[in-house]
Amino acid sequence: MPSIWIDGQLIPLEEARVSVLSHTLHYGVGVFEGIRSYASGIEGEEDTAAIFRLDDHLRRLEDSAHICHLPLPFSREQIAEACVEVLQANDLQNGYLRPVVWQDDGTLGGLGSMPTVHLAVAAQNWGAYLGDDGLHKGISVRVSAYRRGGLGSFMSRAKINGQYVASTLAKREALAMGYDEALLMDDHGHVCEGSGENLFMIRDNVLMTPPASAAILPGLTRDTVLRLAYRMREDLGLREITESFIARDALMVADEVFLTGTAAEVTPVREVDNRVIGGGKAGPVTSKLQDAFFGVVRGTVDAPKGWRTTFGSVAH
Repeated sequence: MPSIWIDGQLIPLEEARVSVLSHTLHYGVGVFEGIRSYASGIEGEEDTAAIFRLDDHLRRLEDSAHICHLPLPFSREQIAEACVEVLQANDLQNGYLRPVVWQDDGTLGGLGSMPTVHLAVAAQNWGAYLGDDGLHKGISVRVSAYRRGGLGSFMSRAKINGQYVASTLAKREALAMGYDEALLMDDHGHVCEGSGENLFMIRDNVLMTPPASAAILPGLTRDTVLRLAYRMREDLGLREITESFIARDALMVADEVFLTGTAAEVTPVREVDNRVIGGGKAGPVTSKLQDAFFGVVRGTVDAPKGWRTTFGSVAH
């Protein structure tokens, strides 16, 4: 039976309950994170796994909660322990973690009310978010009419529940039209990101991604890939790595396009708005960065200290 950690206790998932009068259900003020764990790829450590960039994810959870005036009821260390505990309880090495923070006191208050803050951590087995074929052969994407919220009205540094409405609608529309994913632009016509992923493109040996100052969530996988790209720049044949705004038509004539995210990992894009990108499959830069990324998360490629929180027989 699946287990979930909720407000300091590990309980069967079917016993976890939230009131229909929850403030977060009605008004969307809650925050969450998506975190992955990977089985070790190191010979002799097959019975261990590691959560990738756990401390960075939990720091962002704290930041998101702070932005929303949500006092977290547990420390970062306690939440980190909960993440390991729920993975072990569900016998997961390759797992997806979802810490979520919401407000609920069983009564329906107004917009200004401040109900009790709760925290849960769930874990489940989740493979390639955009499909195994997509991870290896690339996906088709559509530039949506839905817009990424502007910086004047949108807290882009926070993973706030209610801010994912436009992304959800854009994703559903893209799937209904036969595409794998949606891309969202800002009000100035810049392509910002996918419904839940950051965006990269390569043109003439220049790697580009929208800057952190744009209306994007500066993802941790985005940061990981940028660091790998700088480390591997010569091998990748890149003459420049830049954070700059990307126009819709620039994306259509790119040599390579790929998306990054905790769920999406590093997923190549083979088609944008029915325009084939490059050779219609993962390009050489994308493939090398994808291989390096999976090496880092599985421990076969060197990673900065603290990026892999191991558990199992060598947990620490």
